[in-house]
Amino acid sequence: MLPVSWSAESFADLEQILGYIAERNPAAADRLLAISAETAERLSEHPYLYRPGRVAGTREGVIHPNYIIVYRVGPSVIDIMSVLHARQAYPPG
Repeated sequence: MLPVSWSAESFADLEQILGYIAERNPAAADRLLAISAETAERLSEHPYLYRPGRVAGTREGVIHPNYIIVYRVGPSVIDIMSVLHARQAYPPG
C-alpha cells in the first residue's frame, strides 16, 4: 500500500472546482469532495487501476464524468498532480 500525496497545485485545483460548484449546489460539491477522497484512497491500494495518462508517466482517474484526477505512481508514494475538468485542455501547451 502506497501513501497518496496531493500536490499544492492539485489541492488548489480541487478547491477551485469545489468552490465553483458550491456556489450553485453545495450538496453536489460535498459529493464531489467525497468521491475525490474515495478515489485517492483507492489509489493507495490499486495504483494502476486507472488508464495511462496523456502525459508520459502519469495516469488519469475519472472521479466524476466531468472531472479527472491526474497522478503519478512513484516508488514510495502516489503523487496527485492535478484535478481537471474533462473539457479542459490537457496536457497544457
